Amino acid sequence: MSCARKCGGKGGLKAALAVVPLLLVLFPSVSRAASTAAVSVTATVLSKSVCRFDSKSLALNFGNVDPGSPSDATAVATVGFRCGGSAGTAVFAIVADAGLHGTGGFPRMQNGTIPSEFLPYFLALNPATGAVPKNTNQTLTITGTIRRSDFQDAYVGTYIDTMVLLILP
Repeated sequence: MSCARKCGGKGGLKAALAVVPLLLVLFPSVSRAASTAAVSVTATVLSKSVCRFDSKSLALNFGNVDPGSPSDATAVATVGFRCGGSAGTAVFAIVADAGLHGTGGFPRMQNGTIPSEFLPYFLALNPATGAVPKNTNQTLTITGTIRRSDFQDAYVGTYIDTMVLLILP
């Protein structure tokens, strides 16, 4: 015989379900045996701007750095980028990480022969932020600087690093 007939119809089923919380209070061991599950709730709101670099790689080459030079060593590289999306004007920000050998948030190159030797450098990104019309070509200029005080007593050799540029959104 079904519960609907035993429990006195649909109203009886509702009454039977109403008793469940009372049973959990009267028999707490039943509630301890119950299983729970965590539910992770996420949502991603997409940006109205989508920006991308034209190239996945570029080189910032300081060339030969002379320890006898009276000034800092500089190098310049450029890369194109373009923003699209549903917004008429795209807002962006470009950030650089500290590279493979950075310390304290500051980038540095590692000597290829003596891996315990490093040469710090600084980056300037222009423009680092902005608002541009969508679907127009833009150019990012990356200026790297090695201070004279850092290279005048540096070990001889080739120094290298790899850092990542991120364009947001």
